[in-house]
Amino acid sequence: MADHQFLFLGAGEAGCGIATLIGEAIMQENPQMSQKEAFKNIWLVDSKGLVTSDRTNLADHKQPFAHDSPACTNLLNAVKLLNPSALIGVSGQPATFTAQIVQHMAATNPRPIIFSLSNPTSQSECTAEQAYTWSDGSAIFASGSPFPAVEYQGQMFTPAQGNNAYVFPGIGLGSVFSGATRIDSSDMIVAARCLATLVPQRNLDLGACYPDLKNAREVSVRIAAAVANWQWQRGTALKPKPELTGEEKLEDLIRDSMWFDLRKSSIGKMHQETNH
Repeated sequence: MADHQFLFLGAGEAGCGIATLIGEAIMQENPQMSQKEAFKNIWLVDSKGLVTSDRTNLADHKQPFAHDSPACTNLLNAVKLLNPSALIGVSGQPATFTAQIVQHMAATNPRPIIFSLSNPTSQSECTAEQAYTWSDGSAIFASGSPFPAVEYQGQMFTPAQGNNAYVFPGIGLGSVFSGATRIDSSDMIVAARCLATLVPQRNLDLGACYPDLKNAREVSVRIAAAVANWQWQRGTALKPKPELTGEEKLEDLIRDSMWFDLRKSSIGKMHQETNH
């Protein structure tokens, strides 16, 4: 991750939160790095342009990302200056990832990362079809709102929705299961890394960098196990780690602790039919 250049459109709490997690993940991968070194390739564009060190009256959450740079008053100029490999939109401003911007990223990166995360759909920085078309099919795209599949030059792309439903239930479940006394950004990184391992190859082949949302329940089980293990590893869990016997797995115990709506689940339907 330290080799990438990240550029955010939007420098509010959401954008800075994501940017900070990226920086902390870089520090995990490179323990010798200081925060300043880890954050040096993470840039923000706000309503006044590129966030740079010579700007005054910056909000506290922007300051770690204020680097030395010539001024850029708009996103296009910032993209041309920095040649980012990842462009992340959290601005709430629609149609701001223009053809010129996406084409420049495709010209300077073999697989440009285009994450248009603002929602609802009407506020998305660009559509999936635009990202794939303007990048000549090379973009790795995700969005905050759902977009339909796109066919481009005979290839089918199924964009994925970057939705917090993938991780928040699992983080909460793992924390409750382990009796967590503290939840911080390291738990979010654990959840993110676990989620990345759960994307099937067929999804990646179609351009989707997340699992299917229909599998969110099982994804939650796996993330809960990862978070619980992290809580026990760092000594912030009140409940003891279960002693597993035979082929028993932590995921099995977590799955058994989950609540099922018997009126809707297949188990519930079988139970109702038997009673009837």
